[in-house]
Amino acid sequence: MTKEAVDVSGEPIRVAVVEDDAKLRQTLEAFINRSGGMCFVAGYGSAEAALQALPDDRPDIVLMDIRLPGMSGVECVAHLRKLLPATKAVMLTAYEDADDVFQSLTVGAYGYLLKSAEPSRLREAIREAHQGGSPISGSVARKLVDYFRGASPANIPADDDLAPLSPREVEILRLLASGHAYKQIADDLGASINTIRTHIKRIYEKLHVHSRTEAIRLFHGRGIR
Repeated sequence: MTKEAVDVSGEPIRVAVVEDDAKLRQTLEAFINRSGGMCFVAGYGSAEAALQALPDDRPDIVLMDIRLPGMSGVECVAHLRKLLPATKAVMLTAYEDADDVFQSLTVGAYGYLLKSAEPSRLREAIREAHQGGSPISGSVARKLVDYFRGASPANIPADDDLAPLSPREVEILRLLASGHAYKQIADDLGASINTIRTHIKRIYEKLHVHSRTEAIRLFHGRGIR
């Protein structure tokens, strides 16, 4: 178990999975347990079963399928935010539908990752969400950007609209809004991923937002002051 992968408290990140495909749940359980700094605490086949057990299991992160039998993953996240405000949900789905993405993030999901994502990206996303970030698959982020922009390039803000931010923060926000993951931004700018996380935290603070989604919406809506 590497030091950087463990929570600052020294405890592994507790991960639960809500997924109706039993085989996929088992695959995710094995993956999580062999990933440094995290452990699988429980798996549920439905939203209803998850909401009954999660208050006792108290995971740090919940990987949530969006299309579930009965209550949907989006509805489950909305209830989960009330039951366990400190638990962060990341949608894990096969769908790139912009409406699903928007609804998920609106009710409180911290991120939206495709099931086809590389294992290393899933591992990074769990850690990123646990640290307060908003992991989103690049292709999904682009759809989300188009959703907010109305697919209109006229909504790209002028530099004057980014006045609260430093030139480096503006550059990072542009990359973030283009669908880049934290690691991609770090590689592009020749910085460490922890430095990028610090910059993004400051961007959120300066723009008075709490998530990647809100920052992108301001960026493309010319609402930054």
